[in-house]
Amino acid sequence: MVRRALFLGLILGPLTIAVHYLADLDETVEFVLAAASLIPLAWLIGEATEHAAEHTGPGIGGFLNATFGNAPELIIALIAVNEGLTEVVRGSLTGSVVGNLLLVLGFSLVAGPRGQLDRWSSFMSFGAIAVAVVLFLIPAIPAWDGDPDRDLIVKLSVPVSIVLLVVYGIVTVISLRRHSALHVASDAEIEAWTLRFSLAVLGGATVVTALVAEILVGSLETFADEAGLSEFFVAAVIVAIVGNAAEHGGAVVVAYRGKVMLAAEIALASAAQVAVFLIPAVVLLSWLIDPLALGFREVEIAALAGGLVVTALTLWNGRASKARGVVLLVAYLVCAAAFWAAGDRDHSEASPPNAVARLVSG
Repeated sequence: MVRRALFLGLILGPLTIAVHYLADLDETVEFVLAAASLIPLAWLIGEATEHAAEHTGPGIGGFLNATFGNAPELIIALIAVNEGLTEVVRGSLTGSVVGNLLLVLGFSLVAGPRGQLDRWSSFMSFGAIAVAVVLFLIPAIPAWDGDPDRDLIVKLSVPVSIVLLVVYGIVTVISLRRHSALHVASDAEIEAWTLRFSLAVLGGATVVTALVAEILVGSLETFADEAGLSEFFVAAVIVAIVGNAAEHGGAVVVAYRGKVMLAAEIALASAAQVAVFLIPAVVLLSWLIDPLALGFREVEIAALAGGLVVTALTLWNGRASKARGVVLLVAYLVCAAAFWAAGDRDHSEASPPNAVARLVSG
């Protein structure tokens, strides 16, 4: 019954896109309709990933899901860059990493059975994220005093992004080679689709998801105003959850079906890919639009580092359990509360020091 409802719900995606361009709906209605349409799309991406994993193994399956699932985030980020919403971009990207580490993985562990995780692969992802957090400090610390979008921060962000892309390339090659060597074609527990068809479904679902997510983000400002939320909180929590709808649904569905190792791969591979690929890719691509600076706030760096430490300690022995999932979910609530308490950046304190202005005022 649920599967049939999700399958029928796939019509909501094209319907949302059609009414957005052909009708004049209230933005709050568009927000609700777009949010509802992302649920069956996330299920479809999870379904296609599970079929693809029957041919590739959980490691490569998680990589595929992270790749297709992060496409909407890239599109959302570049659209926000084009509109000059730099705080929204930075908040949504850091919120995405934290969300995958704590929220997606936490729900997956709660939904799935107890079991063994791929400890080597997990700590490979943790290591990549740790490198990213350390490198983020290079442009972030100077941004804590003055304009976070000034030229100095923009220039510091470029070499950091290049190094992160190199790290991503190295980690990806090592991980894929290892999983290819370890994977042995199993007797399929499901009547698996062909790999080509699975990838085609993943691609098509991702395109529709990106279009729907763009519509949802376009209506978020009205929703935030009516709810009395800060733009930073909306970006770091709501936009991040929307952009990660594919990973949320895909990982939880896979975990619920008993494949907790694949679910963990989806969540951790996605978190690492956002940190060492998506963020630097957005920075470099933004030079074609309006250069983006990695001027992350203190609360963002603290959430990234804290989320990484909590997740690594929770999964230190490579075992999955519902209790560990609850720990991660509580940690996410703490991060979300910190984002809410932080509010928007104080622009009066974010302006660059101006010696002439100080002399005149003095």
